[in-house]
Amino acid sequence: MHLCLLSLLLLLMGGNGLCQQEEVCSKSVINTCNDCIRSGPYCVWCQQLNFTKAGEQEAARCDTRAQLIARGCKTKEIISPHNSQIINQDNPLSSSFKQQEAVQLRPQKISLKLRPGLSTKFNISFKRVQGYPVDLYYLMDLSYSMQDDLENVKGLGQRLFAALKNITAHAQIGFGAFVDKTVLPYTNTNEGKLRKPCDENYQQCQAAFGYRHVLSMTPREDDFRNEVNRQFISGNLDSPEGSLDAMIQAAVCGDKIGWRNSSTRLIVLTTDAGFHMAGDGKLAGILEPNDEKCHMDNNLYTKSSEMDYPSVGQLAMQLEKNNIQPIFAVTKNMETVYKQLSKMIPKSEVGVLSHDSNNVVQLIESAYNRLSSKVTVTHDNLPEKVKVVYTPICTNPGPARDSEGVCDNVHVGQEIAFEVTVTAHSCMENQSFTIRPLGIKETLTVSLSTNCECQCEDPSDSNHTHCNRKGGVSCGICSCHDGFVGQFCKCAIGDKDERTLQASCQRQNGTECEGRGDCVCGRCKCHTTESGKSYHGDFCECDDDHCEKFQNKLCGGNGECNCGKCDCNEGYEGSACQCKKSQRDCQTLNNTVCFGRGTCQCDHCQCKEGYQRPHCKLCLGCPDPCQTKQNCIECLGFDSGPFKKNCSLACSKTIFHMMVDQFTIATKQCQHKDSEGCWIKFKMDQLFGEEYSAEILKQRDCPEPPSVIAIIGGSIASVALIGIVLLMLIKMLIHMRDLKEFKKFEDEKKKSKWAKAENPLYQDATTTVANPTFTGE
Repeated sequence: MHLCLLSLLLLLMGGNGLCQQEEVCSKSVINTCNDCIRSGPYCVWCQQLNFTKAGEQEAARCDTRAQLIARGCKTKEIISPHNSQIINQDNPLSSSFKQQEAVQLRPQKISLKLRPGLSTKFNISFKRVQGYPVDLYYLMDLSYSMQDDLENVKGLGQRLFAALKNITAHAQIGFGAFVDKTVLPYTNTNEGKLRKPCDENYQQCQAAFGYRHVLSMTPREDDFRNEVNRQFISGNLDSPEGSLDAMIQAAVCGDKIGWRNSSTRLIVLTTDAGFHMAGDGKLAGILEPNDEKCHMDNNLYTKSSEMDYPSVGQLAMQLEKNNIQPIFAVTKNMETVYKQLSKMIPKSEVGVLSHDSNNVVQLIESAYNRLSSKVTVTHDNLPEKVKVVYTPICTNPGPARDSEGVCDNVHVGQEIAFEVTVTAHSCMENQSFTIRPLGIKETLTVSLSTNCECQCEDPSDSNHTHCNRKGGVSCGICSCHDGFVGQFCKCAIGDKDERTLQASCQRQNGTECEGRGDCVCGRCKCHTTESGKSYHGDFCECDDDHCEKFQNKLCGGNGECNCGKCDCNEGYEGSACQCKKSQRDCQTLNNTVCFGRGTCQCDHCQCKEGYQRPHCKLCLGCPDPCQTKQNCIECLGFDSGPFKKNCSLACSKTIFHMMVDQFTIATKQCQHKDSEGCWIKFKMDQLFGEEYSAEILKQRDCPEPPSVIAIIGGSIASVALIGIVLLMLIKMLIHMRDLKEFKKFEDEKKKSKWAKAENPLYQDATTTVANPTFTGE
């Protein structure tokens, strides 16, 4: 009974991680001490001479410390690089801020030399300094809906400064304003509306703008009050505003805003609307992405109408990079939106404004307390294959994570710590990364390199007796002179060079002897396996230990493993000899095996491609035999078609046909138009393998030949009819034209007016002649 309880207790202790993790060395291809060290964190190397036997692979020198000692390696002969750390700078933490550079994080610089895969731990300490400076930048939405809020902010200075004085004696305040991009569809681009975007009844209205920096950081309350009093409301068209544009400019334009190097930096964003983000600029034809750079001229954001809004990721990165902590003071209807935004921006808070922003001071004060009491430690520029885990050591710790460590409810002057676990999973040189608390300027620089080389104490004799005086010793292995090779440099290579000999031991330019033997004078001398057997083959490529298993037995216990494949005993088959030979379940009703369209393996049909199990009878993906066999059917049944000349050779061996008057096969009917234009009807049934039985109707459906007389007569009648119709059509067109001309003549005749006159061409038939000499007497 007591023994059972003790066993249960030990099991629970092991399950809770109280038992030490077993050290394992997973060896791969090991040729040198350096290969061993790089193969795993618990792999060590024995440099002891004569530790390996003749013909034994030098990889046997690589194992865990316990295994090597058990095999007779002396402790002093074991090579195992260790982790090391050096603290390069460790200034003590400051207790208060007294106009000098305060220290809130220690140490400041540390150097690590790590074994790949082996973790190391160190602690960092943090303490909030009493009276640490605060820089607060008040960033306000000046769209028309914030009219009442602006009036309250104009009287906010005294209360805001008083609240900051309770936190620190070194406080500064700045002010900025934003609306939105001054392009459609965000803002009315009518010239008058750009100058005065507010309602006509509202006289004090400033021109439309994107973001304007109003007041740089100042400790003077009067400056804040005077500059804010000069501000007036503006306006735009849509509900979302350009708040992200304003925030990223306030973050990256540090020299213009006036951020101090040693200060807690806060941006208080007050708004009653949502925000535009990256991609929204396409609505206005703005395609250039935000470049995260400062573009301020005369305190105005000059690229507002040329550059897209920043993404939330870009904003979060710049706020973190510049140690700025945002406080979103928003109305109740926007609380959910900005809480979702806050989840994506580290070290940010959301507070709900009253309808006229009267509670903004209390909101800022409570948000600051929440931000400053939560210490979050994380890292930047982490090299590849490096893992860092933070374990908080404080009163209210968060969970241990590999991305950040969190301590909550940290008071001013309270010292906390974090245990940092660093693991490098590959070899590297002169890498570094920084660890820092979010929102704090101070950082810890971690310089990192790895220990991937063996520092062996080799004898100075270059003609060592261990190597038959033909080479020196390097970490217990012979390094032979030119012209000699082998484990103990016994093989003289003669006329051939060493590369040629080594190439003869490589299969397809691969590893020498597959890493399972030694190349001795151009031939592979294979090592023994862990089970005591030998590798075999010209290149030691074969072993008899790694065949497929069945029921945890090699080759199912029904065969022998030979070069990775099972040779099954009589009566067994399968890749692991797991099946007794049988064809019972492969037999079909017509006494065939898998219908000749597959093989029977392990009493199951392995069908050819397309044929369906269990008996390979149907082929869902095969071509329709009505199409593939139609030419054979034509030549077999009616001695015509493309296969007419070699029908017996091409078709008679795969199709057994019968000419019938009626079908007896219960399959679908096929129909094919032959080379003579007749329709052939037939049915096919697939027999064994690729053979078919076919029934062909004797009677073909041939169309009657056309009547030549009818065709000729019809053609002549059609031509005559067409001619008559054309003549009638032409006559009708001429008649219609004559009618039109006559009607026109009649109309002109009615409009004419005739006058009486004598035709000048008319000559009277009577001629009167006067005698010139007649006097009348």
